[in-house]
Amino acid sequence: MAKVKTTWYCQNCGAQYAKWQGQCTTCKKWDSLVEEVVQKEQTPSWQTGDVPGTLSRKRNSKPQRISEINAQESPRLDTTNLEFNRVLGGGLVPGSVTLLGGEPGIGKSTLLLQVCLNLPFKTLYVSGEESAQQIKMRADRVNKNAENCYILTETKTQNIFKQVSDIEPDVLIIDSIQTLQTQHIESTAGSVSQIRECTGELIKFAKQTATPVIVIGHITKDGHIAGPKILEHMVDTVLQFEGDRNHTYRILRALKNRFGSTHEIGIYEMLGHGLREVTNPSEILIANKDLEISGTAIAATMEGMRPLMIEVQALVSTAVYGTPQRSATGYNLKRLNMILAVLEKRAGFKLGQKDVFLNITGGINVDDPAIDLAVVAAILSSNFDIALNPKHCFSAEVGLGGEIRTASRMEQRINEAGKLGFERICIAPAKQNFKNSTAQVVAFSKIEDLVRYLFA
Repeated sequence: MAKVKTTWYCQNCGAQYAKWQGQCTTCKKWDSLVEEVVQKEQTPSWQTGDVPGTLSRKRNSKPQRISEINAQESPRLDTTNLEFNRVLGGGLVPGSVTLLGGEPGIGKSTLLLQVCLNLPFKTLYVSGEESAQQIKMRADRVNKNAENCYILTETKTQNIFKQVSDIEPDVLIIDSIQTLQTQHIESTAGSVSQIRECTGELIKFAKQTATPVIVIGHITKDGHIAGPKILEHMVDTVLQFEGDRNHTYRILRALKNRFGSTHEIGIYEMLGHGLREVTNPSEILIANKDLEISGTAIAATMEGMRPLMIEVQALVSTAVYGTPQRSATGYNLKRLNMILAVLEKRAGFKLGQKDVFLNITGGINVDDPAIDLAVVAAILSSNFDIALNPKHCFSAEVGLGGEIRTASRMEQRINEAGKLGFERICIAPAKQNFKNSTAQVVAFSKIEDLVRYLFA
């Protein structure tokens, strides 16, 4: 009988060691090595040779001259979900493996179940976390039933591939990879070795049968996908589903995409009957653009390749306890402190003894530096208690010298402002001519010029 082989894995980074040691030399974390039994059989879970029981669509790989390879792009599978297609780059690529991560309860399973129910292809939804009755209840909640959607509650990869061989689905969805377990490795589900081996089997199946596979992955408290980092390197596409559970809006963004751009985002609204696609998010993020309130400014920002108009709210008040408070929601607090220092040093505004609160409406996080000018305008508007013109918007970066710098993709921002009915957009001086825009362009080179223009 073959000797049982054991190895030590770091539960933090996935590094492998021959024996135990106190500190992982890769990630420098202490007491993170766990012993796991690795005893692989001679026959893998997903057959690689011409063995009975494999799918009829299985392809054998042969060497080809690079000049003989057909460079035409393979047709993508339309998921009928416009936002999902946008993030993927146009649809599902045959043979691709997509990993979807996100916070618990953010709506990962709901999103993929909706996609699964709307697909015009034969789909197999494998769940290791919920029963078939629970999935049926969710399907009834989203008011959708499909004849070509199959549900399987299983965690053993051998049983999953047996059902896959019988059904031969066009799309396979796994919920989630941390619950799968192969009998060829004697360790618990969710361990480093199990995640790596199960993912390897799914990738081998996807490539040999040209079947798209979508996998849900759990994330850690730090926001990273649980398991070894190699998991993200193995798959073709890594998607992140994020948002604040106290708000209704969710953002789907691509962290890695071998078949498209990583700059696209998809926006959804969580409702009682499921996730609704938001095709024009600017009109939703700006709820009361005709209401004149001090401390409110509209910023033209870019989320990936999509221009968005968001509302920036600021509140400036006298510090009660002597020590001023600085709070920012949806915006970098360090950048807020930098802007306050620039306003005090370069523009002469004494904000050192005042509380400053900043909020980006809609519950989204913005890291685009082009909203700096809108933050400055909102802070000064609240400080003077003078409402800004609701038909004005802002898009520029503020430097440490008080200078106003231009942002990228200004033409898209200006066109989006014109479409939504804004009369003027305040930007930095640019060499490009924007005369074709319906919104009037006003350029400023310093913060002092903006202050005189808004509050003269």
